[in-house]
Amino acid sequence: MLLIIDDDPETRGMLDSFARSLNYTPLLAADGREALAKLDEGTPDVILLDAVMPGMDGFETCRRIKQRGGAANVPVIFMTGLSDTEHVVKGFEAGGVDYVTKPLLLDELAARIRVHLSNARTTRSAITGLESVGARLVSCDESGIIGWKTPEAEKLLDLIEMQAMQDLQALLAAMAASAPNNPVDFGSDGFRLSIQYLGDAGGGDHLFRLTRSSEGIETQLLRDAFGLTPREAEVLLWTSRGKSNKDMSEILNISARTVNKHLEQIFIKVGVENRASAASAATTVLLKA
Repeated sequence: MLLIIDDDPETRGMLDSFARSLNYTPLLAADGREALAKLDEGTPDVILLDAVMPGMDGFETCRRIKQRGGAANVPVIFMTGLSDTEHVVKGFEAGGVDYVTKPLLLDELAARIRVHLSNARTTRSAITGLESVGARLVSCDESGIIGWKTPEAEKLLDLIEMQAMQDLQALLAAMAASAPNNPVDFGSDGFRLSIQYLGDAGGGDHLFRLTRSSEGIETQLLRDAFGLTPREAEVLLWTSRGKSNKDMSEILNISARTVNKHLEQIFIKVGVENRASAASAATTVLLKA
C-alpha cells in the first residue's frame, strides 16, 4: 500500500496511476490532516509526501506520522521542488528517508521506492524478532523523545506517570549525549528502571534497553503471580535465594516447622512438587518483572 500526500489534484492522479502500475494499492490524501486520518485505515508500505502544502506542511505531517506507533517505521519519501540544502536537511530531520524533486521522474521514483521498501522489510523483520523474544528496547532522538519501542517496553512505559515521563526523556537525552557504558537507574522505590545505552541507531536516534528493577517489591510480585500470603511470599523469595528451612527460620523469626508448612502451601499454589521447581518458578517471575 502506497500513501500519497499532495495538495495538487493532477499530481495525486498521476501518482495514483503510477502506484497501480507497480501493483501497489494507493491511498490518496490532499493534506496532512487527511493523511493522518488515512493511517487509521491501515499502515502503508511507503509514504510519498509533498513538502509544501497549505496548512500543515509536509515536514510537520512527517513529524506527526512518526509519532504514530504503527507508522513510525514506514519510510517517507519527500517530493518537492525545493532542492536547496536547508529544505533537504529539514526533510531528513522530520523523519524522511529520501527526497525527489519535481517534476518527478517516475523511473527514478520507482527505484527509490524499491530500495526503501526492501530496507523497511529488513527492519521490520529484525523488529519482529526482537518483539518475539520479549526484548524491552526503545529508541529516542537527541532530545529524549521516544519513537520506536517493542511491546514489552511499551508496557513498562505505560506505568510511568506524566511528570516522571518528562524526567525519563531528560535522562535519555543526557545518556544519548554522553553514551555511558554502565546502566543508569531511574524511578522511585515503587517503580525503578535500569536503563542501558546500546548505541547510535542511525538517523539521529539512539537505542536503549529497559529493565525493571524488582528490588524492594519482590514479595509483592510473588504474591501477585501465585496468590500467596505475605509470609508465603517471603518464604518463597528466600527459597529462590537458596536458603534452607533453618536459615529462613532465623531470618523470618519463625520455627522451621512453620517454614515447612508454608512450603507445602507454596508448592500447591505454584503448582510444583519440590523446592527446586518452586525456586525456578519464583526466579522466572522476578526476572520478567
